[in-house]
Amino acid sequence: QVQLVESGGGLVQPGGSLRLSCRASGFTFSITTMSWYRQAPGKERELVATISRTGGSTNYANAVKGRFTISRDNAKNTVYLQMNSLKPGDTAVYYCNKNPVPFPSWGQGTQVTVSS
Repeated sequence: QVQLVESGGGLVQPGGSLRLSCRASGFTFSITTMSWYRQAPGKERELVATISRTGGSTNYANAVKGRFTISRDNAKNTVYLQMNSLKPGDTAVYYCNKNPVPFPSWGQGTQVTVSS
């Protein structure tokens, strides 16, 4: 079955950086467009970044454009999110899933907290 395992979150000061990883299994990763999503307390889950099957095309939410970079390694069935210049507003649980229609089952996510 589909498994999505996110990691790499933590507590970081404003202006800091983190690199998230998501290991996928149970489907053909190399032909699947993948995205990172996030959900902050009391808010709905939102799309953060998307990467095409080959990695040749990426898209970002306006709130993270220029600060976050999505990438993938199809040999490792893994998608990454490099987050720089982090802000308190980036605090959320981060998830990966396919796009445009996510799998019904989500991973546990990884908590990112940006605070001084």
